[in-house]
Amino acid sequence: MAVITKYVVVRNGVELDREFLVKKEADAYDKMLDAAENLADYIKDAGLEIDLDGKTIDAISVFLAKNGPEVSRILKGLKPNSQPARKPGEEKKADAPATPAKKKAPAAKAKPKGK
Repeated sequence: MAVITKYVVVRNGVELDREFLVKKEADAYDKMLDAAENLADYIKDAGLEIDLDGKTIDAISVFLAKNGPEVSRILKGLKPNSQPARKPGEEKKADAPATPAKKKAPAAKAKPKGK
């Protein structure tokens, strides 16, 4: 019989549905959730003059926390290294090539050497 250790993140006494096989990954996920929670509180307390429901604020906060390094680059005035991940089937028109790729011409076959 094999013994497998699984790590589960517990927040406010509730087990989350994600399980991790590596403690480092579970800790990173918990840290990301802490950052998202802090961001959500900051946005809610900011007194913005826009109407956002709690679910939208939570989704934005989790997105920003998951993409923390890229968000930091943007806030420093730098371009992000990568684009945010999109859902499957969702494409921008800029992602599609403007012209079809040219096909390479077949390579010439080498002539066999005579003996």
